[in-house]
Amino acid sequence: MSILLITPPFTQLNTPYPATMYLKGFLQDKGIVVNQCDLSIELFLEIFTKDFISKVFEAAKNNRSFDFALVWQQRNDYISKVETVIRFLQNHEVTNAYKILSYGYMPKSHRSVISDEELDYAFGNLGIIDKAKHLATIFVEELGDFIQANVDDFFAFTKYAEQIATSAGSFDTLYKFLSGDYTIIEKRLLQLLNKKIIKFQPELVGFTIPFPGNLFSALRCAQFIRKNYSHIKIAFGGGYCNTELRSLEDSRVFKFVDFISLDSGEGPLLKIVQYINKEIGVSALERTFVLEKDQVVYKNNSPNTIFHHKNLPAPDYKGLSHDKYLPFLDVMNPMHRLWTDGHWNKLTVSYGCYWQKCTFCDVTLDYVSNNQNTTALDLVSKIKSIVAETGKTGFHFVDEAAPPKILKALALELINQDIEITWWTNIRFEKTFNDALCELLAKSGCIAVTGGLEVASDRLLKKINKGVDIAQVARVTKSFSKYGIMTHAYLMYGFPTQTEQETIDSLEVVRQLFETGCVHSAFWHQFTTTVHSPIGKNPSDFEIVITGPEFHGFAQNDLYHKDPKGAAHHKYKKGLNLALHNYLNGVGFEMDLQTWFDFPIPKTSHRPDFISKNL
Repeated sequence: MSILLITPPFTQLNTPYPATMYLKGFLQDKGIVVNQCDLSIELFLEIFTKDFISKVFEAAKNNRSFDFALVWQQRNDYISKVETVIRFLQNHEVTNAYKILSYGYMPKSHRSVISDEELDYAFGNLGIIDKAKHLATIFVEELGDFIQANVDDFFAFTKYAEQIATSAGSFDTLYKFLSGDYTIIEKRLLQLLNKKIIKFQPELVGFTIPFPGNLFSALRCAQFIRKNYSHIKIAFGGGYCNTELRSLEDSRVFKFVDFISLDSGEGPLLKIVQYINKEIGVSALERTFVLEKDQVVYKNNSPNTIFHHKNLPAPDYKGLSHDKYLPFLDVMNPMHRLWTDGHWNKLTVSYGCYWQKCTFCDVTLDYVSNNQNTTALDLVSKIKSIVAETGKTGFHFVDEAAPPKILKALALELINQDIEITWWTNIRFEKTFNDALCELLAKSGCIAVTGGLEVASDRLLKKINKGVDIAQVARVTKSFSKYGIMTHAYLMYGFPTQTEQETIDSLEVVRQLFETGCVHSAFWHQFTTTVHSPIGKNPSDFEIVITGPEFHGFAQNDLYHKDPKGAAHHKYKKGLNLALHNYLNGVGFEMDLQTWFDFPIPKTSHRPDFISKNL
C-alpha cells in the first residue's frame, strides 16, 4: 500500500502545516509507504512566476477587468520583478535587499502607503532585510489583490474559496461551483497534482482539511483524481471535518471522496489502509463516514484503537522542501509576525486541553476533551529528531493550552541537555507562571506566549468559566514581560449579556495592560457560538436565542444568535480595532477612549491605576 498525504491550498506559506508530518511519522512506523506534499506552497510558487503572472494579466485583459488600475498600469514591472521578489523572500540575500530598497525599483500601488521616512522609523537604518521583506510582502499582496479582483475571486494567500465553505449548511453551492469551469489557478493546481500522482503512484490519497479555506481546493483535487485515476481511493480528514462535518448526511460529497474521518487521524487512517488491503471489513472502520446503498453511514467500531500522545513517533518532515517556504512581513508588530515570518517546526506538548471548562469552547470535541500528556524526555527526543531532519531550531508548540508543569519539565530538560532552540506556544494565564518559572522558560528558549484574556471583565470571565481574573492575568503577563517573553492576548467582545459599559471597561483594561508593558500584542474578535460548545448546546442558560443557520445535511458549526440583554456589539468593531492598533504601536495611551468611536460611549468605570495597583 502506497499513500500520498496532501495539504491542499492554501495554508501558511512560511512553514508547513503539521498534519501530514504527524500522520506520515505514525504510518511509516507501522510499515506503510507514505509520501507527502504541500500543494499550498507549491501552487503559490507556481503562480508567482514571470510566466504565470503574464497569464494573469492576459486573463484580466480578456475579461476586461482592471480593478486595482495602478497594478495594471505597472504590469510590466510586476512581471519582470516577481521572481526576484520571491527569491529574496525565500533567501533574504542582502544584495537583493539593497536592490529592492533602491529608489524607483519596486512598483507602488494601493498597498504602498508607507513612506520612506516611516520605513526608516519602523526598521531603522540597520533593518535592511526587514525593510525589503516588508516591501516585498506588499508587492506580492498587491498582485494577490489583482488576481482576486480580476481573475479568480476565490484566491487568497492563506485560503481558497473560503466564502463558499464557511457555514455551508448545504452542499448546494459547493456542488454548483464544482460543476463549473476551472479557473487558471485551479488548472495549475491540477497540473501539479497530476505530477505528484504520476511520481508516487499512490493507492490512497489523503487530504488534510484544517480550515474552510482548504475545502474547495481539496474537492477539486478529489474530483480530478476520481475522473482520471478511478482506482485511487480518497480520504478527507482534519480540523474542518472534525468540527463542521460531524452530522454529515448529503451523499453527493461521496461523488468525490471515499472516506471522511473525524478527530485524531492516526487510528481511522490505519483502519482505512487495512480495509483497502482487505484485512478488515467495513464495520471495523473507526470514526469514518462512508457511502452504503446511497446513504451516508458513520462507521465507528468500539472500543476505538487508542494511540496515546506519549507513544507516537516524531513528525516526519521528509518530502517537504524547507527552502521553498517564504516569510511575509505585512505588519511591524513583533508578535503578529511570528505567524507569518520564519520557519517554525510544529510540535504538540500536550494533546487536548487540561482545563476543558470554557463555555464558548468546543469542549465536547476530541481535540479539546481528550487531554493526553507525555514526558519531557519524549519531547526533547522528538525535538532533536526534527532539528536533525529540518535543520531548523525554531518551534511552535501548537497546543490548545500547554500545561505549566510540562513546560517547566521541558525547559529543565532542554537546559540540562544543552539544547538550544527558540520556541513559543499557547497557554492559560495560570498563576503558576510566576517570575521564577518565566525566567526558566526564557532561559530554555521561550520568546513568546499567546493566551485568552477574552472579555477582560471579571463578571463575564466567571460566565465563561475561564478560571482566571483580570488581576491574575496582569501579574502573569508582567512576569513573562519581565524576562523578555512577548505576550499576545486573544480578546473577545459581544459575549452573551455583555453590556456597553463592560465593552468600554474591557478596552480600558487592554489600554492599561499595554501601557504597563504586560501585553505586547492582542487581537479582537466578535463572539460566535458553536454547536459543540456549552453555550451552543444550552443557549437559554446564557440568555441568548439561537436563530440559525438551517442545517441541510452538510456542515454545521457556527450558530447565529440574538442577545436580548447585550449591547449592539457589531458597532464597536471599528473603534476597538482602531484603539488596539494605536496601543500596538505604543501610542494613544493618554487619549480618551471616546477618541476611537464615532458615537457617544460611556466613561470607563475603572480607575487609571486599576492594573498597576493589581501588580
